[in-house]
Amino acid sequence: MGRAQRNPTIQLLEYKKLGFTLFYPTYGIFWLTLFEGESMDKVKLGFIGTGGMAGAHMRNLKDNFEDVEFCAMCDISEDRAKGRAEEFGGNAYTDFRVMYDKEDLDAVYICTPPFAHGEQERIACEKGVAMFIEKPIHSELEPAIIINDYIKETGTITSVGYHWRYGGNAQNAKKMLEEQPQILGALGYWMGGMPGTPWWRVRAQSGGQHVEQTTHIFDLCRFLVGSDGKTVHGVANSGSMTHIENYDVDDISMVNIEFENGAVANIVSACALEGFGRVHLEVFTRGLVVTVGGPNNVNRKGETQPLIGEGGQDRDRVFIDAVKSGDDSKILSPYSDALQTLRIMLAASTSFETGKAIDL
Repeated sequence: MGRAQRNPTIQLLEYKKLGFTLFYPTYGIFWLTLFEGESMDKVKLGFIGTGGMAGAHMRNLKDNFEDVEFCAMCDISEDRAKGRAEEFGGNAYTDFRVMYDKEDLDAVYICTPPFAHGEQERIACEKGVAMFIEKPIHSELEPAIIINDYIKETGTITSVGYHWRYGGNAQNAKKMLEEQPQILGALGYWMGGMPGTPWWRVRAQSGGQHVEQTTHIFDLCRFLVGSDGKTVHGVANSGSMTHIENYDVDDISMVNIEFENGAVANIVSACALEGFGRVHLEVFTRGLVVTVGGPNNVNRKGETQPLIGEGGQDRDRVFIDAVKSGDDSKILSPYSDALQTLRIMLAASTSFETGKAIDL
């Protein structure tokens, strides 16, 4: 499969009946990329950010996939990049610009902190490299909107790491909820202690717990409620963690969401708790309450039974298949969808500061 060097000025015309796509840049040259009836044998992968989350993807890909090739490992830590390259394969880099210039990649996993997104996504779009981006997609809204524009203009395949959507529990819950005449609302929680990563507790870098960690619950809520947010109001409190150096995120926050379909939700984040944890989402209809995470159960008019966990999907498998085929229809969280989750969380940030409800 050829790789089209795309950029935001390219006009895209698809001729599906003929089995090819023509890319017409403004300066008069064109590339021809075959999609239908042709599939690459191995997807050439690069990684930007090679820490813990990246490592989880690498191990899954290495242990369970015969159709991928590790080509590049890029990290600000040279030792970490070299270590991953030795373990999984590929060349080590400390500058993703150099990596993009030297490697001929089909796809890249971008596993960087929220504040570090931007240029690596733009270059991937220009070079026609598909992207798996770990959540959240950014700590600020405007740069994420710009990235989304690049993706739309170039037709780049994207998947964002909201893995709860792919779990059997969530997918079975969604099927049950779609059979209900009305979803009334939801209660969500990510409550516990503070992760040890230094950037996590700096608001400018992580966005705060509700943006970086509870993002899974916000996104799962959108997924199961089946609607985007309409209005957001939040309150937050802090002061119990003053002994922690460089800590300026909220100890606890509560976010109320009104969705476009009329459903309402309250989502709680807390990172200052000792010896207590609660991580799940409850969705309510008149005769059904579904809990995903935690106890994973279904309450039908007072009778509780386990929520079936079978039938889920591997998010890496779905992404790699999309890269190989050019068909991204089975990806459950493309960048444009993840942007809607980010809008809710960052509206909550604004509401914390202003005390006002924010219309989306």
